[in-house]
Order: sequence, then structure tokens, then C-alpha cells
Amino acid sequence: MAQGTCWMAFRTERDARADLKALATLGALLGAVLLPGPVRAQTANVSHVTDATLSNPPESDWIHWRRTQDGWGHSPLDEITRENVGSLQMAWSWALEPGTQQTTPLVHDGVMYLASPGNVIHALDAENGDLIWEYRRQFESAAGSRGQTRGLSIYGDKIFLNTADAHVVALNANTGEVAWDTEVADSSKGFRFTSGAVVAQGKVISGITGCLRFWDDGCFITAHDSETGEELWRTSTVARPGELGGDTWGDLPMMLRAGGDAWITGSYDPELGLTYWGVAQAKPWSQASRTTDGDALYTSSTLALDPQTGEMEWYYQHIPGESHDMDEVFERVLVDVAGRPSVFTMGKLGILWQLDRETGEFVRATDLGYQDLLDVDATTGAVAYREGVMPQIGVELEFCPSHSGFKSWRAMAYSPETEAFYIPLTLNCQRSIYIDVEQVEGGGNGGLGRRENLFHPDSVGNLGEFVAMSAATGEILWSQRKRTPYNSAALTTAGGLVFVGDWDRFVYAYDIETGESLWETRLPTSAQGFPITYAVDGKQYVAVPAGTGSGSWATIPLTLTPDKRRPSNGGNGLFVFALLDE
Repeated sequence: MAQGTCWMAFRTERDARADLKALATLGALLGAVLLPGPVRAQTANVSHVTDATLSNPPESDWIHWRRTQDGWGHSPLDEITRENVGSLQMAWSWALEPGTQQTTPLVHDGVMYLASPGNVIHALDAENGDLIWEYRRQFESAAGSRGQTRGLSIYGDKIFLNTADAHVVALNANTGEVAWDTEVADSSKGFRFTSGAVVAQGKVISGITGCLRFWDDGCFITAHDSETGEELWRTSTVARPGELGGDTWGDLPMMLRAGGDAWITGSYDPELGLTYWGVAQAKPWSQASRTTDGDALYTSSTLALDPQTGEMEWYYQHIPGESHDMDEVFERVLVDVAGRPSVFTMGKLGILWQLDRETGEFVRATDLGYQDLLDVDATTGAVAYREGVMPQIGVELEFCPSHSGFKSWRAMAYSPETEAFYIPLTLNCQRSIYIDVEQVEGGGNGGLGRRENLFHPDSVGNLGEFVAMSAATGEILWSQRKRTPYNSAALTTAGGLVFVGDWDRFVYAYDIETGESLWETRLPTSAQGFPITYAVDGKQYVAVPAGTGSGSWATIPLTLTPDKRRPSNGGNGLFVFALLDE
């Protein structure tokens, strides 16, 4: 749905920015909602991205949130190796807008597409950082103006942006011009997007978030036509009264069935023709606050959907009736183990789940051993809460991990060379009190009255742990500990390396086999977001986002490691490294 006016400038970048600022100010004075078109310094010339390209991208490109639709976070590039990684130097950098920064750059045909907080999109020359075009979204209120955008999507000749005001926008990849703009949900009710879409079979498939409040709408996953923006299907992530699974919410009306956010980008298997999504917890978080002890389908689940119809082919609920805000919403990684097509995921509890990708059958659960809330049956996958851990209204409760989780939005990566996952963790616990939540339309919240962050007893004062875990056995191959949390996603490469960053501003390159630290550098602020690697004209680059932002996970190092400081004034940026030319 188009809004307002489009505006373009073909003078200097400084003039264009000045005019944009003036126009935005005028629009605000007039009460208008403006959607400026791009500021163009030049025009890109990238090839169309097809289904075949997405399933087998060029080695030089990074064209999906985790590079490939299987969610590996792995690159086959091998110019940067164990032997030469110590010579990495900064090649160029780019400042990002203020706000919560958790971005993932995309690179295609030498052009980088980079999302800033507040839904600002930059198209940059990936070799030197020169601006090609820029898109800035204007919002009716300040609510979305500093919100995070974890990723973009690309297909055909379009870049797809899921916005903080619950729209899906298609931009021309070469010019930044708006091709279409479709409203998906009412942002005044709190609905929004924070992550990008999966593109499968010409469908732009997105998961909504912001499902904290009580509305009849409920949370959902949608598909839109990539050419027109038409909505093709909508699948509820909350079982509705009278439908299959509806009784798992007890007698709660639809209005009081909150949660079920799908706020992390899914994965796609083109051979099986299924897309896989994680679904977050029910809200309010505790059974006591939401006044039902039912399983609350389809929260805390993995969903396998048909991209053509949105039909749910299967689901697996990891934690029925979850009651501590222990999300199972994070990345779904598609790996074949011993010939068995599998989908792996790890939620906040630090349990690595393996499911059969075709049927949803439980295969294995590997518990890191840090959580103290529940036990998982090794044969069936059934979970049972331990005695004395269920929240009660007004009663203090201590448990591990905190609401922030051991694992969070910082994605793990897979290496086909080692057949292992590389997982950033935060070792923390929590003391809290839950409260009643008024059950009225537009009300609702997490039901948390008080929270106190604590070190995990096994942390020995080190909040951060980075773990290498065998996909086949769950064996821990090696680990690294740091004083502050590992704060970025992991990135593996065919050069025998895994890259990851921490809250204390360091970026590390580890040997994927041994865990030996081979290179480190320090950024102006925390390494935060999703690192990538790509190549232009045969030269390999490593791009690392840095920044700050809100969220419960950010309070942990602030309160528990005050000896480790980072700038408080933002400093969001992208830093790109390469080997020195000989």
C-alpha cells in the first residue's frame, strides 16, 4: 500500500540529505506521512536473483540472512585462512543510524545492501563502501524510528524490507525506488517486523512480532507475491478456539491468546518444498499470569509450512505450556546427519534439538547442562518441569537462564568441514517475581513484576561462552570463555575459521577444529549483529556490524560486569576487513 509521496535527488549527497531533512520536517508540520524515494548517487547493475540462485548462490555472494536458505551461516570462500588471517586489516567502514543495531548485510554482484535502525537501507559498493543509493522510511510516530532490522531479502530485481510499522516493502535493487508497499498489520496495536523474509517459490514469507498485547488478531506468518505485494496466505501461530489445537489454551477467548511471535527469519528446503519457522512463547509468560496451564499451541514450536499455501505440514512443540519466557524461536538450521534430513535449533535453555525435517519426528535433544528448569526424555523428547520451578504470583523465584537466555538472537553457524555447530552463549541466571495481568482488550504484558540478573554458578565470572558442538553426537569439541557475552552471530568459512564478536568490542577469528584464537581486533563499540564474508573480483572481505541497543540481554553485562565498559552514545557502524594487497 503506497503512502505519501516519492522524492528523488540527483545532486550531491550532502544536498540530497539536506533536502530530505527539510522535507521530513515540512511533512511533520503538515501531519503527513512521507515515504521518500531513494537518494541516488549512482545506479547499481546487479543480475536478477532466481530460485536457483537462492538455492545455490555464487561463492562470492551473501544473498540470504544466513547466506543460504538452510541457515548455515557458512561461506565456501577460502582466501582468508588459518595461516594468513592474522594479516587482516580494515578495508572500509560505514556509519549506521542510531538505535538498536542487529543487522545482516547482503551482497550480490559486488553491491552490499545494508539495513540501519529505523528502516534506512543503504546500497553500497562492496569493494570500497561508496554509496549507490539510500532509502529512508518515515513513520507516523517515533515508535519505529530506531527499531532494529536484522536482515533484508533479495529476489528477482527487488530488495524486500520488513518494516517496523508492519509493512513489507519491495525496492528496486538497482535504484532503490519503491516497487510496492503492503501493510500487513496494524502497527498501532504493537505489531511490527524485526527480521527479514524467506523468499521461496516467488513468495515473500515473513513472521510478525509485537504480539504482547490482547487483540483478536493474534500472531501469524504471511506470504506475499514478490511481483505485486498481494497477500497470498496467512497462517496463525496461535491455535484459535474451535480449530485444531484450540483447546490447548483452555477456555481463553482469542483475544487473550497472546504471544506466538515469529520474530526470527525461517529456513527453506527446496527439495522437500517446506519452510521452517520457530515460534516464540505464549504471553503473559507464566501459566499463573495467563490463567491457563494448557500447552498453548503453537507457541514454543517448530512449524513446517508449505510455501504455496501456508498449510502446516507438521509442528513440534518443544516446551508445552512454557512458563518462564524460554523462547524456542531462533534460527532453524537444515543439516543432513547420517543421511537423515534434519532441522536443528537451540532456544534460550541451551538445548540443541534435532528433528526429522520431513516428518517433524523427534530425533535427539542435547542439553548443555546449564539450565535448571526441566528434563527432556532422551527417547521421546517429552519435557517435565522440575519440582518447585513453576512461577506463582507474588512469589520470588530464581532460575537459570534468565529471560535473556543462554542462547538468543545471535545465530549459531554450521561448518560442513567439521560437521559442527558454533554457538554464542551468555551464562546467566535470574531472580524474579511474577504478577497478575489485567485481561482487557489492548492490555497484556509479560507478567514480570521484578527481575534481578545473576551470574550462572558455573560461569566463574565469565558471562560469555562460545561452544563448538558436533552435529552428529552433541559432543562439545571445544569452548572459549570471555568476561562479557559473545554478542554477535557466528560465521564459518572454508578457510578453517569461525568469526564471532563480543560485548567488550572484540572480534575474534578462531580455528574451527581446535578453537585456537588466531586473530582479534577491537571495534569502537560492541560487535553486534550478523557478520558475513563475501568477495569482489576474487578478493575476500569480512564485514562485521557493531553497535548498541535495548533489550533485556543488554542489561546483563551492564549490571554484572561494570568493569567492562562500552561507549554509551551508540556508535553503530559496519567494519569491513581484508588481507593487505601484496
